[in-house]
Amino acid sequence: MTQTIAPRVRTLVLLLLAAACALLAGAGPAAAHAALTGSNPQQGAVVDKAPAQVSLTFSESVSMDDDSLRVLDPKGKRVDDGKPSGTGGTTYSVKLHAGLPDGTYTVTYQVVSADSHPVAGAYTFSVGAPSETSVSVSGQAAGGGFVGGLYGVGRYVSYAAFAVLVGGAAFLLACWPRGSGVRVVQRFVVSGWLALTAATLLLLLLRGSYTGSGKVADVFDLSLLGEVLQTKAGAALVSRLLLLAAAALFIAVLFGAYDKREDEERRDLTFGLAVGGSVVAAGLAATWAMSEHASVGLQAGLAMPVDVVHLIAVATWLGGLTALLVALYRGPADTPVPALAVRRFSRVAFGSVIALVATGTYQSWRQLGSWTAFTDTRYGQLLLVKIGLVAVLVGVAYFSRRWTAQLAEAVPAVAGAAQGAEKTSGKASGKAASKTAGKGSGSASAETPVSASAETPGNAKVAEKASSGAGKGSGGSQRAAQLARQRAAVDAARQKRQRDADPHRFGLRRSVLAEAGVAVVLLVVTTVLTQTEPGRTEEETKAAGATSAATAAPSTGAVTLDMPFDTGGKNGKGVVRVELDPARVGANDMHLYVERPDGTAFDIPEVKVALTQKAKDIGPLPVAPDHITTGHWSASGVQIPMAGDWEVAVTVRTSDIDQVTLSKNAQIG
Repeated sequence: MTQTIAPRVRTLVLLLLAAACALLAGAGPAAAHAALTGSNPQQGAVVDKAPAQVSLTFSESVSMDDDSLRVLDPKGKRVDDGKPSGTGGTTYSVKLHAGLPDGTYTVTYQVVSADSHPVAGAYTFSVGAPSETSVSVSGQAAGGGFVGGLYGVGRYVSYAAFAVLVGGAAFLLACWPRGSGVRVVQRFVVSGWLALTAATLLLLLLRGSYTGSGKVADVFDLSLLGEVLQTKAGAALVSRLLLLAAAALFIAVLFGAYDKREDEERRDLTFGLAVGGSVVAAGLAATWAMSEHASVGLQAGLAMPVDVVHLIAVATWLGGLTALLVALYRGPADTPVPALAVRRFSRVAFGSVIALVATGTYQSWRQLGSWTAFTDTRYGQLLLVKIGLVAVLVGVAYFSRRWTAQLAEAVPAVAGAAQGAEKTSGKASGKAASKTAGKGSGSASAETPVSASAETPGNAKVAEKASSGAGKGSGGSQRAAQLARQRAAVDAARQKRQRDADPHRFGLRRSVLAEAGVAVVLLVVTTVLTQTEPGRTEEETKAAGATSAATAAPSTGAVTLDMPFDTGGKNGKGVVRVELDPARVGANDMHLYVERPDGTAFDIPEVKVALTQKAKDIGPLPVAPDHITTGHWSASGVQIPMAGDWEVAVTVRTSDIDQVTLSKNAQIG
């Protein structure tokens, strides 16, 4: 039976690992959790004179150093004083050098949001008139590259290891105390501790480069490490390491003094371990809650303890489930997982699901803020995937509970059969021992070892004959020891066959394996979710961007204005057409066409244009187009400093004394 199960297990594990890698690979760098919602000067704006400072407004508070906010001239030279300061709440500014010449300036920023994620970006504004610039604003992503990918893997490993450590220990204390002596379960819990410790150290080393340059060489920069230790995220990682030292003591007691005590004595120590382990687990969970999403935004004081409960519930359920799976598949034959332990875990898992639903509902409301955010934001879409996976996991767990109930009903019959087999085996062994008590054995036969893998009745009979012949010429004590080893091997093989042949236990194995598979994917989605900008923040950023676009965002459409004119003189009638492309803030191309009433082009002595925005008292801004060909004038680089309703005034002169000024309004931007 086990030979048929093992290939299926290996195949499913490989598929799950492939799915996990695919999800992690698609996650990409961490999304900006603090978004730029405003700036002064605005993006793409053209100002008459150089501002004294540049200010940026974010959706939440951020941390920055002297290099976090830079202003570069067209040649890429830094023109700020390098000392960013907060002017209130989420707004930060940096002063500029005096007497800056006209041209296009680039503002770059790279900061760390309050929930520990790096944020970077860039935009341009112009003084006087736009110009060419050698500064590239592309590739301003933060948290990417090799260091970002490695940091993401470290985050996933730390979440998984936390679940293994906390869930495995909880499974032993609450469900299967005798399992603390099972070697494979011990290795499982210890591996969780080792993986969490290693991942935490890795994150601590990578943190400086991850939020800064992203270079591998900076990973071992001790000055960066010192700066990291002074941040909220660095303090959380150091606190996690200290708590892991306490967790090591907990594990030593759990697998040492606790395991060696009898059942009655073990109960006294269980309470102390449960209290101490709960404190350590809550502390470890708090290192995430106090440095990431829960610590920022709406109702942070309530969100952090709710997040702690959520993380512990996830670890208890998924980690305990994985510990049960390991015990079912890799546990020794002489110490099978009892049905009582499975029933206990079923109750613990049910309580964890209730806690997850309650805390998850609150977190969803807090991070999304509206129903539309479920479908309109990436965070909401990932959350829908997570909810679906939890529903599938609960459905599979239902079948596990059914197998558990059937296994519990079958236990008395199996136990009775095992007792009958032990009695029969004892009588047969006693008779065999009495028959061979007075016989000697050859020296070669006496040294032949008894195989502990006698799994068939034929092997057992051969072993009995060998042991019977081995009695010639040897003492009774040696024969008795050999027979005892034989009986132990036969009993272990029988118990293993009975365990593997039990259809109820086999069904439980398959359902628990399916649960663990879904849990792996669920954990990956959860990790990606923690690196994604919350839906509430994303929608606020979109709203702020829409508001900004109404005043400064570029437009892609051209404006065409037809103005009939009549100067009163000879050849004084016609139509002037004005085309402004792309009719946006900043540089535009202007074309003027003069035609007779019959549509033929003709030249006139002079044509001039002036732009005015009366609402802001801007203008008139004169434009002197160049004559290109018959009836066609053009001007490039016409600067429009602000979006809004502009008056376009055209002066047409057809002779030395005959001229007229025409005007129409056009929406720019």
